[in-house]
Amino acid sequence: MKNFFLFFALLASLIINAQSNCDDANSYIVNAYSHVKDAYEANNISHLKYFANRSLESYKLSKKSLKDCGCKTALELADKSIELLAKVEGVETYEDGRFYVKRARDVSKECIIEIDKCAVETDNIDVTENTTLNDLQNEQLKLKQQQDALKQKEEEIKMQMAQQKEKELTLKKEQLIFSYKSAIVLNIKTYNESLKICDCNHEIIKDNENTENLSIESVEYIKNHYNNSLKTLASGYLAELNSCNK
Repeated sequence: MKNFFLFFALLASLIINAQSNCDDANSYIVNAYSHVKDAYEANNISHLKYFANRSLESYKLSKKSLKDCGCKTALELADKSIELLAKVEGVETYEDGRFYVKRARDVSKECIIEIDKCAVETDNIDVTENTTLNDLQNEQLKLKQQQDALKQKEEEIKMQMAQQKEKELTLKKEQLIFSYKSAIVLNIKTYNESLKICDCNHEIIKDNENTENLSIESVEYIKNHYNNSLKTLASGYLAELNSCNK
């Protein structure tokens, strides 16, 4: 009888450890899939390589838990994903990187399915029906937490992209304003030198534009504003030039 209880305690311990290892492996693989999905959706090679490397590291961390969990198929798929993702760092083009990332993403989906199967099989060995139900509820809660984390991450990336676009637009407007102001300064200098050569008593042409708040306006507004300023300067110059002939 004593040996029976010892055997039962050992069996229960092995079941608990297997369940824990499968849970850990599942977390790593879900993270790996999340990162490889981000890599596939990246719009440049730098972000693609960054998320591919994150996925690669998650897969490497999952291997010990997968071995302890005893999920052989999931382990083989994880090794296949590692092999594909390891090739991404050495590629030189976005298209080549995306080729390996797409294959790794597809393999990752299969890997998640297989680790879920192992988790269910482990649950089925559990000692009581209530414990099995609790495990399934915990898995459901964990999945929801993972989904919430993925959703939050997606929102963060969208926000970062929006901020980046805003910075690029601001820089574009600043460069546009600088180019127009440089052209105006050059035109004013040329107009005044031309009028000076005419040797007539003319009023010096100046730039009286106030451009302090132009950067908050749209690109189209800035173009129209400076085009009108250039026309006004040209008209003033012609008026002064005509007065020299009278």
